[in-house]
Amino acid sequence: MAKPRLCIQTLPHFDGLDLPSYQSKEAAGLDIQAANPADEPVVLKPHGGRALLPTGFCMRLDRGFEAQIRPRSGLALKFGVTLLNTPGTIDSDYRGEVKILMINHGEEEFVVERGMRIAQMVVASVLHMKVVQVDSLDETDRGKGGFGSTGHKK
Repeated sequence: MAKPRLCIQTLPHFDGLDLPSYQSKEAAGLDIQAANPADEPVVLKPHGGRALLPTGFCMRLDRGFEAQIRPRSGLALKFGVTLLNTPGTIDSDYRGEVKILMINHGEEEFVVERGMRIAQMVVASVLHMKVVQVDSLDETDRGKGGFGSTGHKK
């Protein structure tokens, strides 16, 4: 069986950046860089400033896969900067530019420079389910218990 492929098409404003890449041998996510112009850093204002950042590439995933766009933990810990709509899903039939929706929950402005690693992308398989309407569901110990219903201590 052939290894699944992630095909990347770069756009003119990608020039000089690195393709999405794993930063360690066993990394789950590929790091993605910001492709905003070098002379136009993006400033995220504190307490909720947000922006949609270009990556300079489009992609094609093999059928049966999705790409999940996730925050980088270091940006969240050090600066309070993360991603909205996380994880963002890129379907295998999407062909537009990949963009990253960032938000600053921190106390200070955060500047996104061209080439900064701003997100990670995890590729995962997708299983399509047959949707079936039923009259009732089987009972479980948890039942309808929702948020926090199982507690937080052993």
